[in-house]
Amino acid sequence: MSILVNKDSKVIVQGFTGNEGTFHASQMIEYGTNVVGGVTPGKGGSEHLGKPVFNTVADAVEKAGANVSIIFVPPAFAADAIMEAAEAGIKVIVCITEGIPVADMVKVKSYIADRDCRLIGPNCPGIITSDEAKIGIMPGFVFKKGKVGIVSKSGTLTYEAADQVVRAGFGISTAIGIGGDPIIGTTTKEALELFINDPETEAVVMIGEIGGGLEAEAARWYKASGSTKPVVGFIAGQTAPKGRTMGHAGAIVGGDEDTAQAKMEIMRENGINVVDSPAEIGVTIAKVLKVLA
Repeated sequence: MSILVNKDSKVIVQGFTGNEGTFHASQMIEYGTNVVGGVTPGKGGSEHLGKPVFNTVADAVEKAGANVSIIFVPPAFAADAIMEAAEAGIKVIVCITEGIPVADMVKVKSYIADRDCRLIGPNCPGIITSDEAKIGIMPGFVFKKGKVGIVSKSGTLTYEAADQVVRAGFGISTAIGIGGDPIIGTTTKEALELFINDPETEAVVMIGEIGGGLEAEAARWYKASGSTKPVVGFIAGQTAPKGRTMGHAGAIVGGDEDTAQAKMEIMRENGINVVDSPAEIGVTIAKVLKVLA
């Protein structure tokens, strides 16, 4: 099973005919994703990569039945693209764009709060359900079908974790890169909850970063849930100095719980199997799953 997306998802690409949209859409199609078209205002009625181009998301929903969208739109226009998708009735909106102004994302969060949709990102690698649908920029060949879910703030560590899980003899149900910006659509806790409630995901890898309280919130929810489904956790940024933004815009240590060490301690206290290095993710997954077996 999977969460959020699968082989039946009908995917459109916003920013379809641009360089990034073209490259990644072609990769998604090659992976087997059910891409039903794309949106580029002013180019409606044409074809691109053998798929129809629409002027608006509403057109794509009406004419192609689209229910998932991935956004490759420049930062100045990305917030409008997210809101257009939500307004048109898209259920899962994946925004890859980096550098969207925080003020724009405040408006987006408010706009989508009472709509029936889920935003993943922005500034994220997307979501992939192994061997079914790749809605993002991740290297698809790394992901093999299995029963381990991945939720990660870091793009590259998402792929690293997947590779280790596969090398350990297991596979991935779904992997979500939630994005590293200060304001994102889907939190670590929300993604973890989806995996815990998925009957065919048997374990979860949860990768966080310094800054913010998402991992602590997820860890406390996990303990309160009473779930016995094992979670393996890692926090990136253990050597980062306080008060300095590191990489992602959200990766800045402010309070005492923002450091990698503090987050790892909170995760341990709440029953998560914390590793000190990403190199230990695969062997730890093997350990917890073989114990269960």
